Amino acid sequence: MNQRFIYWGIFLLLSLTWGSSFILMKIGMEGLSSYQVASLRLVAAAACLLPFFFKYIRQTPLNKIPLIILSGILGNGIPAYLFCVAETKIDSSLAGILNALTPLMVLLSGAALFGTAVKKQQLVGVGLGLLGVVCLFASKGISADNHWQYGLLVVLATICYGVNISMVHLYLKGFSSLHLGSIALFFCGLFALPVLFYSGFFHLFSGPQAPWMSLGASMVLGIMGTAVAAVLFYMLIKRAGSIFASMVAYALPVVAIGWGLLAGEIITWMQVLCMGAILGGVYLANRKPDAK
Repeated sequence: MNQRFIYWGIFLLLSLTWGSSFILMKIGMEGLSSYQVASLRLVAAAACLLPFFFKYIRQTPLNKIPLIILSGILGNGIPAYLFCVAETKIDSSLAGILNALTPLMVLLSGAALFGTAVKKQQLVGVGLGLLGVVCLFASKGISADNHWQYGLLVVLATICYGVNISMVHLYLKGFSSLHLGSIALFFCGLFALPVLFYSGFFHLFSGPQAPWMSLGASMVLGIMGTAVAAVLFYMLIKRAGSIFASMVAYALPVVAIGWGLLAGEIITWMQVLCMGAILGGVYLANRKPDAK
């Protein structure tokens, strides 16, 4: 029973942390470019966990380091840029709703790449979830003016998440969450630092109109939404399994929509219904066959 409380405590904290990341991206991009916010997020996360990197890198077998780097790229690096670019054209609440596809992508990636068996009920769940996504895009209007295609960047990010979750669960179980997070994010930050440097980021703070609010939001995004959240997520995958960990996607849209409403974003009933279809699909895909 105590273990279950720990799992749910991590689950709730992770949901609040990641659910708030979508609005933090928006605030960050009020004064910084999408690439600067994403790069700063990764660099801040890497710096936060740097002391642990030096400890754990010496304890890591050489043949596992490429796999951990790949985990960082798929689980943090690529999605950081995809989400920021997407949110230049779509609302943070919509990004949060689309992020709910992650558990379905865990299922599909497990079947396609790692040979995991898929049951009929799970296929129905995947179909329902994808139908919700199609309706969500249709509700925004399929035209260049509505920038619906930017939502596909979020879908691509969830595919990256799905592959990473399956990979960690299958191949990196023997490492602690802090071990994986510190190494994965160190290399993500290393790759992101040149992007930050050559984007002219440091010149922005040489004048009187420096975007300090955007800097603060991006730093919080990196430290809490990436460094702390990555460690918590690895912990949840290891202790509770990949499916339970991916179910964080149930709570993220609710948190994201709440922040979106506070920020004045327009959220329609159609979007809420589509979110319900997506989450219904996630439920079916992850429900045990003997569940009543």
